Amino acid sequence: MSAETVPPKPVLLTGASGALGRVLTRALGAQGWTLRLTDRVPFPDPLPEGARFQIADLEDGPAILRLAEGCGTILHLGGISVEHPFETVIGPNIRGLYHAYEAARREGARMIFASSNHAIGFHARTEVLDDDCGLAPDGYYGLSKAYGELMGGLYRDKHGVESVFLRIGSCFPEPTDARMLATWLSYADLTRLVTRATLAPDLGPTGSVVIWGASNNSRMRWWRKDGRAVIGWTPQDSADSYAPSLEGKTSGNPVVERYQGGGFTVIDYSRAEPPR
Repeated sequence: MSAETVPPKPVLLTGASGALGRVLTRALGAQGWTLRLTDRVPFPDPLPEGARFQIADLEDGPAILRLAEGCGTILHLGGISVEHPFETVIGPNIRGLYHAYEAARREGARMIFASSNHAIGFHARTEVLDDDCGLAPDGYYGLSKAYGELMGGLYRDKHGVESVFLRIGSCFPEPTDARMLATWLSYADLTRLVTRATLAPDLGPTGSVVIWGASNNSRMRWWRKDGRAVIGWTPQDSADSYAPSLEGKTSGNPVVERYQGGGFTVIDYSRAEPPR
């Protein structure tokens, strides 16, 4: 592998045993990357050459610091990945994120933070958002992702830590409903996105960028400007070929269909009707 495709230092990947962690472990390992993998549950697949795995809890700050020693990038996928009660989310997604950023600060590492469309999920689908739009989380999970982006801003301004915030849409093997015709991010496009976020020589004058994590889907008209040109990423896949079978596959719920966050917006929703 050439130096242009392999980071000079190891990459710490948290949440390695999750669906996207396993995808990235296989893909980045095949590219010859040196990976330090961690999760609080065992890694279920064979480890690629150049990878090692250690069980650790994100709430164990000293363990995360030890795992990050010598790493040039922290690819932070770890934490609760769907909507849960606040008390479930706060430990791994807030305290755990703090430990990851402390490790990045100590090592001078770049943070690639798996944020989410749910950090802006209560924006209506009629809106067109740039990367500097107001945060509008659609639940406690989305709130933790918005908090993560804010924490990244703090660590940039106070400590010079670089961050790439990946506002991931719907990253699955293929789209499964009409909403995903807009929000779908293919596994291959995710891999290319993480690769460029890691290897980009700099992140411009601000030291951080936000990327809308969706493939080249013609129905994605909600998200516009972001920092993809800074890192040199262009999505190559598209959900468009799935349209004939999915265009009419909607929830039928007016709240779900009104907002960009989809089904997360209606969990524990108690308004009598949406705001004007």
